[in-house]
Amino acid sequence: MSTWIFLRGLARESRHWGSFPETFCREVPDVQVHCPDFPGNGRLNALKSPIDVDAMAEFMRAHLAGQGIMPPYHLLAMSLGAMAAISWAARYPDEIRGCVLINSSLRTFSPFHQRLKPGNYSRLLKLALPGSSAQDWESTILELTSRHAEFPAEVLKNWVAYCCEYPVKTCNVLRQLLAAALYRAPRTRPAAPLLILSSRQDALVDSACSRQIAAHWQASLAEHPTAGHDLPLDDGLWVARQVRQWLQEPPRQLP
Repeated sequence: MSTWIFLRGLARESRHWGSFPETFCREVPDVQVHCPDFPGNGRLNALKSPIDVDAMAEFMRAHLAGQGIMPPYHLLAMSLGAMAAISWAARYPDEIRGCVLINSSLRTFSPFHQRLKPGNYSRLLKLALPGSSAQDWESTILELTSRHAEFPAEVLKNWVAYCCEYPVKTCNVLRQLLAAALYRAPRTRPAAPLLILSSRQDALVDSACSRQIAAHWQASLAEHPTAGHDLPLDDGLWVARQVRQWLQEPPRQLP
């Protein structure tokens, strides 16, 4: 039985995985999945978000250990969560058996205009201004991150409810954005096996970012032709099957 830790991205919480953890457990044999929240998000929304990705990884290590969930782990992580996964794997290689990185980007390899597509700047700035409602916030995020959610009205209703129950403070959104902008991953790839998954129709982050990570680190790469940034939402079955196939492949040798 392998232990998998799922890490979400900017201002998202464990419930935003939706039904994906159940899909993953059906498709990938002998796994146990945990979906913790980063400080500032979800049930931890009262905490201050770190402005340092390494500190996010350190928090998660301590949080899991405090719950008796001990390494080694596999990490499946999206966007900002993928940066924390890289930090964790690089700093504590004995704890991580493998990483699946979804639609992430790294300052080390990609310019800012690829890491956040310019067409989104004004829309995201409007959300940060006073007066935006939970409905405004979540409908915009859904539009930016999904290309074909199966039940978009239900997804939006759930996301608005999460936002109202555990709202993410604007200061924490800005702190998480700063952490993502400042994080510089090592040029040397982590020792753990890596699978990079990306969406060619990602409206938020250019899929070139994932290709650049895979090329520099000689990692396995799979691209979904039609999904948006929230790949597990748009096609969680595809993600789970890509992971299953990757786990069955012979391990890659580090260069």
